[in-house]
Amino acid sequence: MTRFDHHRRPLDPVPSIKVKLGAVIFAAVAVTVLVFWAGIKVGLWPSVSGVLAACVALGIVRVLAHGMTSPLREMAEATAAMARGDYEQRVTATSKDEVGALARAFNRMAGELAETDRVRRELVANVSHELRTPITALQARLENLVDGVEPPDPETLQVMLTQVERLGRLVAQLLDLSRLESGVVPLERARFDLAPVLEHAVREQQLHEPSIRVDVVVESPGLAADGDPERVHQVVANLLENAVRYSPRGGQVQVRARRSPGPADTGAPGVTIEVCDDGPGIPDPDASRVFERFYRADSARASTDGGAGLGLAIARWIVDLHGGEIRPERRQPHGCRMVVTLPGA
Repeated sequence: MTRFDHHRRPLDPVPSIKVKLGAVIFAAVAVTVLVFWAGIKVGLWPSVSGVLAACVALGIVRVLAHGMTSPLREMAEATAAMARGDYEQRVTATSKDEVGALARAFNRMAGELAETDRVRRELVANVSHELRTPITALQARLENLVDGVEPPDPETLQVMLTQVERLGRLVAQLLDLSRLESGVVPLERARFDLAPVLEHAVREQQLHEPSIRVDVVVESPGLAADGDPERVHQVVANLLENAVRYSPRGGQVQVRARRSPGPADTGAPGVTIEVCDDGPGIPDPDASRVFERFYRADSARASTDGGAGLGLAIARWIVDLHGGEIRPERRQPHGCRMVVTLPGA
C-alpha cells in the first residue's frame, strides 16, 4: 500500500477550514505588524522594515497554506496513480477539517476500489479454472476419438456429456449470479403453496442422484409463502444439490417446511425451509464464507464432482431479494442444516 506519510501539520487539530483561513490571515497580519515594529525599533528604514515584514509574513502564510492544501495535492497524485490501475494509494488524513473528511472519504473509496479489483481478479481466475477443467477433459476425449485411440462407445460419450452438462451449469450459474447482482432479475411475487415447489425440486434432484433418499416434510398444512415460486424453487434446488453432493452414498436428505416468526426485525409471519443432510457438515471457520462466490469448504472434493461454489451464492442473493434470511447450522452428531426464512403469505 502506498501512503503519503508526512509529519503532523500545524493546523491539523483545527476543525474548520474557515477557522484555518482566519488563523492564517491573523498570523500574517500579526507577523507583519510585529516585524515592522521590531525593524523600526532597531533603526531600520520604514521601507526596509515593511519589505522584511512582508517577506516573513509570506513565508509563514506559505508554510501554513502548504499544510492546508497538501491533502488535495496528495489526492490529485493518488487519483492519477489509480487511473493507471494502482488501487493501493492512500492519502494522509490527519486533518480535522472538511479537507480531512474528504481525505478519509477518499481512502475509503480507494479501499473499496481495491477490494472490487481483487474480487474481479479472483472471479476471472476462478472462472478460467472452472472452465478449463471440463474443457480439458472434453479435448482429451475428443482427441482420443479422432485419433482412434478409443472407440465412441456409450461410456465415453456419457463422460463427454457429463462434462458438457457441467459447462452448461457453470455458464447458467454465472449468468444468474450476474443478473442477480446487477438487479435486472425482477421477482414475480405472489402467494404460492410451498409443498408443490419443494416436491418438484426433490423430484428433479432424485432424477440426477437416485442413490440418496430425499424426504419432504411440510409441518403446517396449506403452508404458503409470499415470493417468486420459480426463484424459491431455484434456492431449494441449489441447497439440495449441495446436500446430496456431500451426503454419503445411501444417505438421507430431508427437506422440512413450517410456519415461523419470519425474518428478523420484520415482525411479520414467515415460513422456514430447512434442508438437512448427513454429510460432514460445515466447519465453524467456514460458516461465514460459504455464501461467497467460488468458495468451497472442501475445495478438493467439490472440484472433482462438478461443484463450482456458486449455488449457495445464488441462493443467498435470491433470499436477500425476498427480504429473507439464510444461514447454515450444524447437526448432531454430524451433518449440515441450511435454514431459509421467507415472508409468509
